[in-house]
Amino acid sequence: MNFSSNKITLNQAKEIDLVIYLSNLGFEPSKIRNNDYWYLSPLRNEKEASFKINRRLNRWYDHGLGKGGNLIDFGILYFNCTISELLKNLSGNFSFQQPKIQYQEYTIVQEQKIKILTETALTSPSLLHYLEYRSIPIEIAQKYCVEIRYTLNEKNYFGIGFKNDLGGFEIRTPYFKTSSSPKGITTISNCNNEVIVFEGFMDFLSFRAMTKNLPESSQDFVILNSISFFERARPFMENYDSIRLYFDRDETGLNYTSRALSLSTKYCDKSQLYQNYKDLNDWAMSFGKAEKSHLDQKQKH
Repeated sequence: MNFSSNKITLNQAKEIDLVIYLSNLGFEPSKIRNNDYWYLSPLRNEKEASFKINRRLNRWYDHGLGKGGNLIDFGILYFNCTISELLKNLSGNFSFQQPKIQYQEYTIVQEQKIKILTETALTSPSLLHYLEYRSIPIEIAQKYCVEIRYTLNEKNYFGIGFKNDLGGFEIRTPYFKTSSSPKGITTISNCNNEVIVFEGFMDFLSFRAMTKNLPESSQDFVILNSISFFERARPFMENYDSIRLYFDRDETGLNYTSRALSLSTKYCDKSQLYQNYKDLNDWAMSFGKAEKSHLDQKQKH
């Protein structure tokens, strides 16, 4: 399926993998049985998973609500919007706010079977437009990321790929995010005394954009690719004299920051820079939009 155009059709939206789409919204399955993926419902609070996606059919059903359907049916309920508003959202207008509901972390008992087909330079217009939306300079993204084409459930996709130390990829598109196996951390070592740590690679790219005038060799980095890899990364991080943390400002990120600070004086919390935002990239996006608005106003006068 080709999503190279900026506008997504109704039929294309229905074909988007629901499991990947829910992952993009922050929901992961609590259990997987063959083609059935079970979740704590994204549409309401519950303690036992009763929201099911049948991945073969690409359909969902919420047993508590007695409702189900395709991605369009889900999106209308989740965002409380019209079909046209949802299609705009899927086409790159990411203005919807997620409901403020707290969800626990889930254990995935089966990995998605993604097969990487090719790795090339980032050139697809839809991916470049997405990076622009995220306030990531193209030249920065092209230095650290590739464009990958991959198969999932016998369907072909493409996306932005960020490689980890084990050879797997974090994968992003304007529509969803996922990862290929093996999943792990990404380290960039230049033999400095200080290391800078991020949860995800979008924050890392934002930081590189902010510090693009500094020599790359002057900084060492760890990108966890999942906050749950914090413990796995500790042996590498704690070899440094100083560890600067740029974790998310959500409950999980703040909890891990507090834990790190309790472990050693080497750790330093740098998230105050974007204390009123979700993460570093969210802050950078807000700054970029304000700057663009200012330039637009100047051009009008």
